[in-house]
Amino acid sequence: MHQAKTRSIARQFRIALLAGAAGMAVFAGQANAQETLRAVSAFPPSLAFSQSFKGFVDLVNERGEGVVQIDYAGGPEMFPPNQQVDAVRRGVIDMQYGPASYYLGTMPEADAWVGSTVTAAEARENGGFAIMQEAFSKKLGVNLLAHLDTGVQFFIYTVNEPKRTADGGVDLDGMRIRAQPIYNSFFEALGAIPVSVPVPDVYTGLERNTFDGSGWPMIGIQDLSWDKFLKYRIDPGFFQTDLAVVINPAKWDALSDEAKQILNEAAAEYEKTSYDNFQTMAAETDKAVRDNGMEVITLEGQTKAEYLDLAYESAWKRMKDAGSEYYDALREAYYKR
Repeated sequence: MHQAKTRSIARQFRIALLAGAAGMAVFAGQANAQETLRAVSAFPPSLAFSQSFKGFVDLVNERGEGVVQIDYAGGPEMFPPNQQVDAVRRGVIDMQYGPASYYLGTMPEADAWVGSTVTAAEARENGGFAIMQEAFSKKLGVNLLAHLDTGVQFFIYTVNEPKRTADGGVDLDGMRIRAQPIYNSFFEALGAIPVSVPVPDVYTGLERNTFDGSGWPMIGIQDLSWDKFLKYRIDPGFFQTDLAVVINPAKWDALSDEAKQILNEAAAEYEKTSYDNFQTMAAETDKAVRDNGMEVITLEGQTKAEYLDLAYESAWKRMKDAGSEYYDALREAYYKR
C-alpha cells in the first residue's frame, strides 16, 4: 500500500511537471507572438517627412511592445520610390510611406488628396478616408492605414522675380519650372513649361540655370539647400501633401485583433499630431526663408481666387477625365471651398 501511494505521488508529480512545462510553452508562445512589420519610406531619412514617419513608427513601437513592432528598414536605397507600393503588394516589404500621386496612372483617386482642402481627421469623420481605403485596395492591391502629414501646401519658387500682370497676377509665360505630374496642367495653365527633374538632380539644375524655378512644399526647401538659388515664392500655397502609409493585405489579415487596433488607433492619432507638427514647422520655415532674403509675392482678391481655382480644378479635372467611379463622392468629402 505504501508503494502504491508512493507511485501515485510520483505520478501526480510528473503530471504537475508536464502541466507546468506546457504552461511555460504557452507563455513562451505568447511572448514570441509579437509581429514585426518591415517598412520603407519614399524619402531619404534626413528629410522632415521621413522624420515624421519615424515618429509614427516610434508611437506604434511604444504602444505595441510585445504585440506589434515596425522595423524601419530604410528609404529609396531599398527600393526606387515609385516601385515601393508594388513591393508591398507583392509582400516583399510589409509597409510603405510615400506619395500616393506616384501612382496616378493606376489610381487617379490620389488626386483627391492633392486637391484636398480638409485635414485627414476631417476626412475620417466625413467618410472620405473609407472611400480612399477602397480605392487603394481595388486599384493598388494594398491596405491604406493612414494619411499622414496633411496640411503642407505647395508653392511655386523662382530664381528671378517673375513679371507681374496688369491685374496683379504673375506672368510665368515661357518659364521653365521644375515639376512633377501633379503640377503639370496647372503650370501649363499659367503659361510655364513643366520640366521633369528627379529631386537629387534639382540642386545641380538650379546651379547650372537649366530651369527657372520649381514647385515644392513649404517644408524641405532648406533641407535640400534649394533656397540658395530660389529667391522668390508665389503665395498663396495650393494643393496638399498626399502621404500614405500602406500595408500588405495578407500581412494585415495575419495580425491579431490587438495588433490591428494598436495600428489603427496610432494612425488616427498621428494624423492629428503630424498635422499640428507640420503647421508649426511650416511657420518656422516661412520665417527662416524670409529672414534669409527670400521675397514673397502675394496674390490678393480676385487674382488669388483665380490662381487657386486653376490649381485645384487641374487636380479634380484630371481625376474626372480619368473616369474615376469615386469622383463625386471624393470631391464631396475632400473639397470644401
